[in-house]
Amino acid sequence: MVSMVDTDGLLKDVNDLMLDLTGYKRADLIGQPVEVLYDREDKALAARIRSQICEGRTWQGETRLKDASGRQIFTQTTIMPLTGRGGTVSGSISVRTNTTHINQLLAKHHTMDTLNELRDDVWIVNAGDWRISYLNHAARTRLGCADGELPREALEEVAYGAKLCDVMRACRALQGSGDSGTRLEIVHDGVPLHVSIKQLGTPQAGARFLILMTDISDQIAQDRRKSEFVSTVSHELRAPLTSIKGALGLLLGSEDLKVPDKALALLEIAHRSSDRLILIINDILDLDKISHGEMLIEMQDTDVASLVQETHAAMQILQERFDVVVEVTGADAPLPFLTDPNRFIQVLTNLLSNACKFSPQGGRVTIEIEDNPDHVRVSVQDEGAGIPAAERCKIFQRFADMTNSDRVAKGGTGLGLSICKAIVENMGGSIGFQTREGAGTNFYFTLPRAVRAMPAPVLAATNSGRTIEGPQ
Repeated sequence: MVSMVDTDGLLKDVNDLMLDLTGYKRADLIGQPVEVLYDREDKALAARIRSQICEGRTWQGETRLKDASGRQIFTQTTIMPLTGRGGTVSGSISVRTNTTHINQLLAKHHTMDTLNELRDDVWIVNAGDWRISYLNHAARTRLGCADGELPREALEEVAYGAKLCDVMRACRALQGSGDSGTRLEIVHDGVPLHVSIKQLGTPQAGARFLILMTDISDQIAQDRRKSEFVSTVSHELRAPLTSIKGALGLLLGSEDLKVPDKALALLEIAHRSSDRLILIINDILDLDKISHGEMLIEMQDTDVASLVQETHAAMQILQERFDVVVEVTGADAPLPFLTDPNRFIQVLTNLLSNACKFSPQGGRVTIEIEDNPDHVRVSVQDEGAGIPAAERCKIFQRFADMTNSDRVAKGGTGLGLSICKAIVENMGGSIGFQTREGAGTNFYFTLPRAVRAMPAPVLAATNSGRTIEGPQ
């Protein structure tokens, strides 16, 4: 590509090749500053080049031009000054070679080099014929392929031979779901792997799957050490705290206690604080059991209606403290059911506690039982402020602080709802909520009639950060 510029930096002439590659017409360029051809980031470079040309010196290097559509064109450029009579500079002539394709190839090469050196396995699979089009070094090592070698078989055969069938099934499920990505955890040759699968492109443009496998052995070992430490500390703290709580309770319950009102108030604060600490420790120990799949679920024939009434009666003090009225519907007649009564009460207590804490003074909380042919549904409706839309996604995570919650003033460990979710799902049920800001929230859980105790779910490491029990 050839162009000529006058002493004012205006384009005097361009050849046909420059017009073809940039998409401009000759009339669009002639008489315009040469900077109109440069990419925005290279405007300053154009000024430096002009300064060098004015000194009578030739400039060589790479420039980025901008075509009529705004697309970048990389060029290797030589710009020479044109001199008139007396040796004065009368303009310049530029000769450029289009190197855009070479730059793209180099960028692709650098990207491939980077992917190849990753410790994680990287696979690219064509969605049309399920053939593997790329494997980095880690992935080839796992499959036993030589450098530069790709399996000739389709993904299904490769996955079957390498005992990675879960990955194949996840790809097929993703293709049929219309989602853009999915994640799963597998164990391969005794190594725990986190697998992330992303669906790229469209069927018309050559859809493909990007599969990334990450060894999470170190992460699991670290989580296990942390869990063991927390569990040990919690067990060691529970015994002395129980003794402290018992001693404070005896003092406060003694008819012979004669202390100033100020001292009595301090004793009551200490007693409530010991209660809260024991609750936190019990929640932490429950989470530890869930994480290790050790939470025991003892299914028994029981009466759901009596369990709800028992929970209602036990929470009377909390109702008085927060000045709320709790009503129960659907518990007038016995409702035989197979469940773990202690865990059932634990879940309902958490939901009822949240509803009382985050209801306005004089508000109403309703516990409702629905008896369905295949399941029982228990819901707790409050008249609180509701859950902000932006924060509903983290409601069952641990320690997530909501903008409209005040854990210090209202109490709570921030663990309750995550424990409720684990318990309900371990009993084969599900838990959820319906909410509207300013109009309250309805938390509910359902338990199936035909149920067997399921293995306690292992909480993912990504849930171990600070997240809240989801009060409104």
